[in-house]
Formats: sequence, C-alpha cells, structure tokens
Amino acid sequence: MIRVGLSGGIGAGKSTVAKTFVERGGYHIDADKIAREVVEPGTPGLTQLVEAFGDDILAADGTLDRPALAAKAFVDDESRQKLNSITHPLVGARTQELLAEAPSNAIVVQDIPLLVEGNMAPFFHLVVIVGADEELRVQRLTELRGMPEDDARARIRAQATDEQRRAVADVWLDNSGTPDDLADAAAQLWDERLVPYEENVRSRTIVPGPLALADPEPAWAAIGARLVNRLWAIVGDKASAIDHIGSTAVPGLIAKPTIDIQITVADLDVADALADVLADGGFPRNPETTSDRPKPDPETGSVDDGLWGKRFHGSADPGRSVNVHVRAQGSPGGRFAVEFRDWLRSDAAARDEYAEIKLAAMAAADGDRDAYVAAKEPWFDRAYARVAAWRAGRRET
Repeated sequence: MIRVGLSGGIGAGKSTVAKTFVERGGYHIDADKIAREVVEPGTPGLTQLVEAFGDDILAADGTLDRPALAAKAFVDDESRQKLNSITHPLVGARTQELLAEAPSNAIVVQDIPLLVEGNMAPFFHLVVIVGADEELRVQRLTELRGMPEDDARARIRAQATDEQRRAVADVWLDNSGTPDDLADAAAQLWDERLVPYEENVRSRTIVPGPLALADPEPAWAAIGARLVNRLWAIVGDKASAIDHIGSTAVPGLIAKPTIDIQITVADLDVADALADVLADGGFPRNPETTSDRPKPDPETGSVDDGLWGKRFHGSADPGRSVNVHVRAQGSPGGRFAVEFRDWLRSDAAARDEYAEIKLAAMAAADGDRDAYVAAKEPWFDRAYARVAAWRAGRRET
C-alpha cells in the first residue's frame, strides 16, 4: 500500500479532495472522526477526560461538551499537555488499527487537519496539501458555514502558514476556482500519480528520471530536505547520516531534475537489510548497481575495489525522480559524494567547469543514459584528486 497524507487549512476545501479520492477507491482514515470516536460515551477516552478535568465537561446526555472541555484544557500549556497525553495515544492506536485493516494494495488517504503542525509529513509516501488564499477562505467560512469573520480569521491564523504547508507539500492543489475544478485536479492526481505509484511500490518498479539537463531550480533544496526527512522516518537509527548530494544540491548548477540522496550506514550488511524497508517506503532497489566506479587513492595511486561497494535505490513515484545511494560509513565513495558537493558549492570555477562537462556529455550521449554517465567518468577521476587537495587545504586553514 501507499499512505497519502491529506491536509489543508480550515476553509481550503480539503473535504472535496477527500471525497474525490474515496469515490475513486481510496481507503479513507479521517483523523477528526477518530478524535470524536475515542471520546464517545462509554469509551476509556471519555472516562480519562472526566477523571482529568471533572464531570462538568459532560453534557446532560453524557456526551462530551467540547466547549466546556476547551475552557479547561486550553487555559495553559500544562492543561493542554494533559489533554494531548490522553487523546493522542488513543487516536494513534485507532489509526494503527485501521491501517492494519487496509488491503495490501490500498491507497490509504489519511485526512489530517493538523498534519503540518504535528510534524507528521515524513511518515507518508506523499503529502497533498489543498491551498487557497486567506480572503477566499474567510469568505467561504462566513458565507457557507455562517462563521463570524473574526472567528474565521483567528482560526486560520492559529494554524500553520501557507509557507509551512508548502515546505512539506509534495503536491499543492490550488482551490481558488470552483469545487468542480478542484475535484478534476484531484481525480487527475489520483489517476496519473497515485494509482501508478501504488502499483510501482507493490511491484518494486523504479521510475527513471528524464535524461535532460534543466536550469537550476531553487525548489530542489526544499525537495531534497523533504526526502531526507522521509528517509530518516523510514530507516531510523539504521543510518548515521542522510544527505542531499549531487547536482541538485549545488545552487546555480544545471542538473537532471533527479534528486540524489545518500544514506550512510555502518556497513553494506545493514544496507542489504534495509532493502525491503526502503522499497515499502517508495524506494525500490536496483540490484544491478552494487558499487561506484573505483578511483585511485590520491596519495598512493592504488585502487581498492572492495572499498567502493554501495546499494542503489530509485523512486517508485512517477511524479518525482530520486536516486538513493546507500554507502558504508567511512567509504571513499560516501566521503567523495559529500565533499564533491561542498567543493562545487564553494568553487564557482569548478562548478562552471562541471556544467560544461555535463553539457558535452549529454550531447555525446544522444539519449543513452549509460553513455552520459560514462562520458563524465574521466573528469570525475580527476576531480577525485582535486577534491582531496581541496579537503587538505581546508584542514590547513
């Protein structure tokens, strides 16, 4: 299965997207619904709330009087934490129960209003955010829900900002048009990205990125940061470092629009043990790639092929090309990947030189991916020694 985190600010139109996904077969888990279920009459959740805040949080019919609870639970941080310590574990446990009941080929749509505020984005294969201008959201809340304008603005500003939401969004669905426009965009996303994504995860299929050079995009850094966070959520303490590397990690450098990420692990046995974990998380392994091209030691000139092993994974997401290189801690390939990035960031001449090499290699490759890589290797061999000299110079200063 794949898990899709769906969120958006109040009045943005998230419910329209959720409805569209459900109509097309999505397995819907609604966080707001669960939060109500776990404190219904007769539940341990409601009993715990009464014990913590008093029986005057109950309505006459025995149900939870939410305004009465809010008046007690939101007076200070201690009370808020007390509330969260009761409800959050219950919501989490019920969510896990529903996930366990999902079919193995499900596209799970987790509808979570506070996904951004709760720092939950890394735990999903894809995060979809529904966005709309604040004034439009205020208009909808006042006209369609009858909410006072001051209340609407206060609720909007108490939530995450658009900037915070964009930072975690893999997909931003703009809802400045009609509900039908939004539903059509959601349906297209479902058909063209989510359905093939789930199929690719299940079949362990990598989607290759385009073999073309693109002008540098400021967004690459944010995408790299999201992927680093997602991979930390997948592999946890099995990694000692996770870094955005490669050309998309170098501001101002032309690049194929494929994000390269390096996971550093203790050894390649750990890398092999992570193969299925990464594949389930959306990054299947390419078993044909088991090492980098060995390079001679800059000091001795010797080549030790055994030090250059790695494991290589790609992305199952048809909407985002990613290379994941899993290398052992202390390996020359792992060290070079990070230092090469930092060298290019610090040396404009080297960066321009590499751009020319890339352009020439792309022209010579004539659409052949292997030929493109091979055409750059002689320059990389020389760059390996230059990066070593750059590293030594940094140490001296």
